[in-house]
Amino acid sequence: MKKIFFLLILSFLIFSCARVGSPVGGAKDTIPPKVVSTNIDSSRVNVPRNIKELRIDFDEYITLKDINKQLIISPPLKKMKKILPSGMANKYLLIKWDDTLQANTTYNFNFGNSIVDNNENNALKYYNFAFSTGDKIDDLYVSGELKSPIADTKNKTEETNLVVGLYQVKDSMDYRQKPYYINKADPDGYFELNYLSPGKYRLLAFEDTNSNSVYDAGKEKVGFLKDEIVLDKSISGLKVNLYPSKKPLKYQEMKEVPGGILMTFEGNPDAVKVLSVSEKLQDYKVTHSPKSDSINIWFDAKKQNLGIDTSENLKFSYDDGIKKDTVSVFYRYNKKNEMSVTNNSGNLLAPNEDFVITSNYFVDKIQPEKWSLVSDSIAQEFSAKISDKNPYEIKIKSNFKEGKKYSLTVPKGTVSSFFENTTVSKRFDFEADKSEKYGSLIVTLQNAPAEKFWFQLLNESGIVAYSRYGKEETLTFKSLKPGKYQIRILVDNNENGIWDSADFKDGIFAEDVFVYAKKIEVRPLWEIRETWDLQAKEEIPPVKSTIEEKTAIPAKTDLPKK
Repeated sequence: MKKIFFLLILSFLIFSCARVGSPVGGAKDTIPPKVVSTNIDSSRVNVPRNIKELRIDFDEYITLKDINKQLIISPPLKKMKKILPSGMANKYLLIKWDDTLQANTTYNFNFGNSIVDNNENNALKYYNFAFSTGDKIDDLYVSGELKSPIADTKNKTEETNLVVGLYQVKDSMDYRQKPYYINKADPDGYFELNYLSPGKYRLLAFEDTNSNSVYDAGKEKVGFLKDEIVLDKSISGLKVNLYPSKKPLKYQEMKEVPGGILMTFEGNPDAVKVLSVSEKLQDYKVTHSPKSDSINIWFDAKKQNLGIDTSENLKFSYDDGIKKDTVSVFYRYNKKNEMSVTNNSGNLLAPNEDFVITSNYFVDKIQPEKWSLVSDSIAQEFSAKISDKNPYEIKIKSNFKEGKKYSLTVPKGTVSSFFENTTVSKRFDFEADKSEKYGSLIVTLQNAPAEKFWFQLLNESGIVAYSRYGKEETLTFKSLKPGKYQIRILVDNNENGIWDSADFKDGIFAEDVFVYAKKIEVRPLWEIRETWDLQAKEEIPPVKSTIEEKTAIPAKTDLPKK
């Protein structure tokens, strides 16, 4: 009996020891770590220039979350050595560097939300540590708001990385280096640059997609102020728009495509002169739309015996107005790349719209007299033409009646490119949809641009669903699919037929963009009328400072105008 009792006591003790750890129940820890001491004096002034580390001690164990992305040091330190903790939790944070600090300079270490406690991941939000090698800490600041009127539908990410920087105005400024002062913007676009010294600066904002704190032209959105900032007092309320940036003009690549070779460029060249340098390729056609990044070289590979049995090294010279060069591509004819026509719009045709078929080749000639359009076995009158705006599209017009079903037959050989034609007959079945499923929108513009513009309706995915180009001040859309739309105007200020993006290098702003303040909901059988005054001022809501030492921000200053 004593033996059984002894075993019970021993089991209880072992079980109790196994449960050492956090107590069960109670309120969840929501308190972020607290700073208890640092290796730099609390006054944080007259810090020796030869100091090589910053140590911050906390009241509990911490870890660092995305420290390489979130930590921003202004002015930047170029020779970073170590950041701890790395992996294991610790009660201190340590940053080491090899740089010699500048004289009479305020340094700001902005940790963002990277410092979190080890148990509950409570973040010490927007923590800054500033110190000065001079006898005072600079306390000027610049704040404002970033907006992106042109949404990026191709590269959407859950988290944007918008940064704002200030470059010191000097005789020579290298924008390929990190800004002298830099900080991240909040997810809603609000930004602050703190602990600034008086002086003259250029402001640059960009979408730092690769987190290198350097603006990459052509790859990242950009916004800037045309005029320099004279900082003798704090500035708030700046409003900066970010736009796609202009890519430097350069050749990119060549590859085999249906009908020949596709040559691509960055930077949208105005014109490119392309010539074949290969003796075997003498009969060819080059197509390029001005400001397009694509140049097509069309030829009959079978007739000229190019790349039929083995790959052929084809060489071409090009002149894009900036550079002349010779490039080559290994070409192999692909039998699957025959010319064809398809219907990419679905089998329901919206009221008052043309039926459109699309080719994978540049369409040079059509023979619609050999086509047939029937409804209820009765031939219908129609006309067809190659689209003026897109030579890969063919538009078919007819008196399409709601609820009626139609069949369009396009015999083989009746759609031609320069060296090819369709080899398979195609039949397209579709129905003219009923107007009761669609809504209409009439927009009257006040103070419309003097230049031509694109009036666009963007769907809820940010994709342009409807677009018009011209100078109309009253725009009517009669057959809109139900849904919510954002209205946008892109102004063709120089009327060159494309919307020009921002060029920070040459100080050229993107062409004007207007976005209607509210979204429009289109409903079946509803007619919506809107009046849009493009000169109406947008109200900016007040913003709060995140600077610890400040309790209020002065009234906003106006953004320097273009």
